[in-house]
Amino acid sequence: MPLADSDRELVVDELGRDPTPAEAALFENLWSEHCAYRSSRPLLSAFDSESEDVVVGPGDDAAVVRVPGTDQLLTFGVESHNHPSYVDPYDGAATGVGGIVRDTLSMGAYPIALADSLYFGEFDREHSRYLLEGVVEGIGDYGNAIGVPTVAGSTQFHEGYEGNPLVNVACVGLLTEDRLVTAAAKEPGNKLVLVGNATGRDGLGGASFASEDLAEDAETEDRPAVQVGDPYTEKLLIEASETLVDRDLVLAARDLGAAGLGGASSEMVAQGGLGARIDLDAVHQREPNMNALEILLAESQERMCYEVAPGDVDAVREVAERFDLGCSVIGEVTEGNYVCEFDGETVVDAPAEFLADGAPMNDLPTEEPTQPDTELPSPTLETAVDAVLSSPNAASKEWVYRQYDHEVGTRTVQRPGEDAAGLALHQTGSETAIALSAGANPGWTDCAPYEGAYATAVENATNLAATGAEPLAAVDCLNGGNPEKHDVYGGFAAMVDGLADGCRAIDAPVVGGNVSLYNDSAAGPVPPTPTLALLGYREGYDAPGTALDGDENDLVLVGGHADGLGGSVYLQELGGSDQFPAVDDSGVEAVRNTARHDATLAVHDVSDGGLAVALAEMVTEEAGLDVEAPGLPELFSECPGRAVVETTDADALREAVDAPVVDLGTTTDDGALSVSVDGETVTRDIEAIREHRAVLERELD
Repeated sequence: MPLADSDRELVVDELGRDPTPAEAALFENLWSEHCAYRSSRPLLSAFDSESEDVVVGPGDDAAVVRVPGTDQLLTFGVESHNHPSYVDPYDGAATGVGGIVRDTLSMGAYPIALADSLYFGEFDREHSRYLLEGVVEGIGDYGNAIGVPTVAGSTQFHEGYEGNPLVNVACVGLLTEDRLVTAAAKEPGNKLVLVGNATGRDGLGGASFASEDLAEDAETEDRPAVQVGDPYTEKLLIEASETLVDRDLVLAARDLGAAGLGGASSEMVAQGGLGARIDLDAVHQREPNMNALEILLAESQERMCYEVAPGDVDAVREVAERFDLGCSVIGEVTEGNYVCEFDGETVVDAPAEFLADGAPMNDLPTEEPTQPDTELPSPTLETAVDAVLSSPNAASKEWVYRQYDHEVGTRTVQRPGEDAAGLALHQTGSETAIALSAGANPGWTDCAPYEGAYATAVENATNLAATGAEPLAAVDCLNGGNPEKHDVYGGFAAMVDGLADGCRAIDAPVVGGNVSLYNDSAAGPVPPTPTLALLGYREGYDAPGTALDGDENDLVLVGGHADGLGGSVYLQELGGSDQFPAVDDSGVEAVRNTARHDATLAVHDVSDGGLAVALAEMVTEEAGLDVEAPGLPELFSECPGRAVVETTDADALREAVDAPVVDLGTTTDDGALSVSVDGETVTRDIEAIREHRAVLERELD
């Protein structure tokens, strides 16, 4: 995709001449939608990004927040690798993991947790299953090899992703304030040092590739734009980075991601209000006869760019050699322009800030989204329960997360399958744990972009609350289709506003994120998809789980019944349409207080599949339940901010929380789900529940 005529005119005006081929390619990539957020940046001011715990907000490789009551800092970031995962699901997903981990390293942190949020076309389609298998294998192989546990996430299926899957990955890192590094270059005369893999020709034009619709022949034609990962080198880079920070050898850092060396080095010096002189011939290369443009823009993986004091270069080189990593002194920080030289010629000479931040913003028209009419199906209770329990969107995702090592690092205290993951900080003298939830529901935002995105924030907060954790900060991955289509951009804009208002309501500053547009193909645009990763904290490693505890305890619904079915699995499986339900975020605090209550034995939030699925997921071989719901809408509504609770004292719980607490029934000792609605009763034992919910295992094993 060549530099647009209007952009070329701006470049010519700034430079006073036509750009060189290398400059034109660099501007094309750095001014692409993927790098410059030209269509989305005007919308992002809707988010609140500050709190007393935020140390570094949006704009760096990752955000940094303080864990209250400790001296620990956490980095938090998220990125998408959507187009690459369609073209090559294994390498596309694997390098998405590698990129977000290096974002963590560039802040001086050690990565301690990953969360993956995955979106595919309808599960009954062979191509969707092919993409799912490749993506999960890529994430598992890369994450397991580098020793970073994948502890949270979600997997969703929707027809809108058939031609364009989404792969969003978040990472949490751990550090203390004395180790914090940022991307802004510090001082002229310091050296720029490239550490890691040699540069090849893979990933050329990746940033511009991610900024246009996928063509029907993308799987073959765009393969060169996909990077190839090497997790074993990434593991060495993790340990080398830790050593460099330990020895205080790094002044600034940036990982090489979108737009490769040109992107990382120009953004570093631009953030510091400085320039650089880069010798492209000095870059260590793995392929012969590479030209300037290839060296500048290749997105070869497992590479970091460091600003280093001249007297520390030999020490950095020694660390790189110890970990068997390549190391090149590629230039130095200056007070002038961003200049690149190759084979005795100057191939780039432009102001760094103009390169990194000079892209003009788009002012695009929008078409306001509308909610659907209400047309509800009338199935029997038995038909409805079996259909929803068997839906791929409500089914068990164990097939996915069992392929990930979620305990490496010995911090995991709540595993995948619970409402939120829990990780121990291992700080001396305390038992502070962090909690992590991530995901979005495209059924919700396809039905109502604003309301569904708002509900996404409340849902993730409810996941944390069910473990007793309070929100600390959020990062978002905002995925949409082609913004030049008025209805698509209208849905995207509504989604942004809804997520911003929802995060404000749950008191979670949005400290960073990623935008991925042009997720559009011959099959059409993806639904507005506001992946949210929410980080929280609590005192104590123990938290109530989702599994029922025992016989003849009370079962209650904290937050009360809801009857809106818009966006639900129920309608996806049985047909019909409905308005998205009104969401009350006040239930989140009630669920958190419930999780901390002495009489609470188990807590499980109501989400995909509604109350029916939440109840089924709580049943064990030893403990079942006998409940009654007012009607089918109440049994299958997915309105968030509510949770099913097993308690030894429902009256005491009712007095302790400021929210409706509705009696559902009692637990039993028969390991079965028994649900009654309007005089009709359906009973399913644990084996039948497992059989219904094992859709992924049956089709993929």
